Amino acid sequence: MITKRFVWKVQIIATFVFLIFLVPVLYTIASAFKDMTELFSTTPTFFPKQWTLANFIHVLSIGDYTLYILNSLFVATTSTIIAIVINTMSGYALAKYKFKGATIIMIVILSTIMLPLEIFMAPIFKVITFFGMYDSLWAIIIPPAATPTGIFLMRQYLLTIPDDIIDSARIDGASEWQIFLRIIIPNAKPAIATLAIFSFMWRWNDYVWPLISIFSPKKQTLQLAIANLTGEYGTDYTSALAISVFSMIPMLLIFVTFQRSFIQGTVDSGMKG
Repeated sequence: MITKRFVWKVQIIATFVFLIFLVPVLYTIASAFKDMTELFSTTPTFFPKQWTLANFIHVLSIGDYTLYILNSLFVATTSTIIAIVINTMSGYALAKYKFKGATIIMIVILSTIMLPLEIFMAPIFKVITFFGMYDSLWAIIIPPAATPTGIFLMRQYLLTIPDDIIDSARIDGASEWQIFLRIIIPNAKPAIATLAIFSFMWRWNDYVWPLISIFSPKKQTLQLAIANLTGEYGTDYTSALAISVFSMIPMLLIFVTFQRSFIQGTVDSGMKG
């Protein structure tokens, strides 16, 4: 039996863990409003003594950071849309269609999660080079569109939708596309929201793969641009902090928008195997 004392203890632990993760983020945001002198003061402060927007104005004036932000938004948004379509269809097929080899296919898909990304980099690089996508934003968008994590997430959630609903729709004369669009998609909104958050986050924060597949400065993503602020002879810390704050905004907006569906989808996806 869960007592009030137990709930109280859980809330204290959860608050403590939340603060551990929140403090570095708050310190980064606060430091972005400090000037160079205060940032490297021998007596560090958490919040600025004098708030300034000079760092944000400076970082937007020294480079094409607006272009880098737009590149990242295009990559993250487009890749997320494609991932939702492919992963939802794949998850639906593996959850609701009975065919030989479905279990083996699922095992193979899940086994790729255990393999590090470095194993796939060389083959994927050869593929995008063969199709002429090297040094284009599509080289970042296409390869990670379908992920084993996304397929597993959608399959597990769609297993919770009763088969009777689908069978009734078939009896009423609904086509497979109508069932997918009018029954599966509306009922899978929590899982789709969860997948959208994860996919957007992965593509927005991705650094290694864009570094390999992009070399033109005008096609760089925001994460590559932030890394370029670290040079051989020094690092522009104030600019890096300011642009890092900009990079947090889209993820915060996405999570705040879909947080309820995200929590529901994450819980429900593990309810049935």
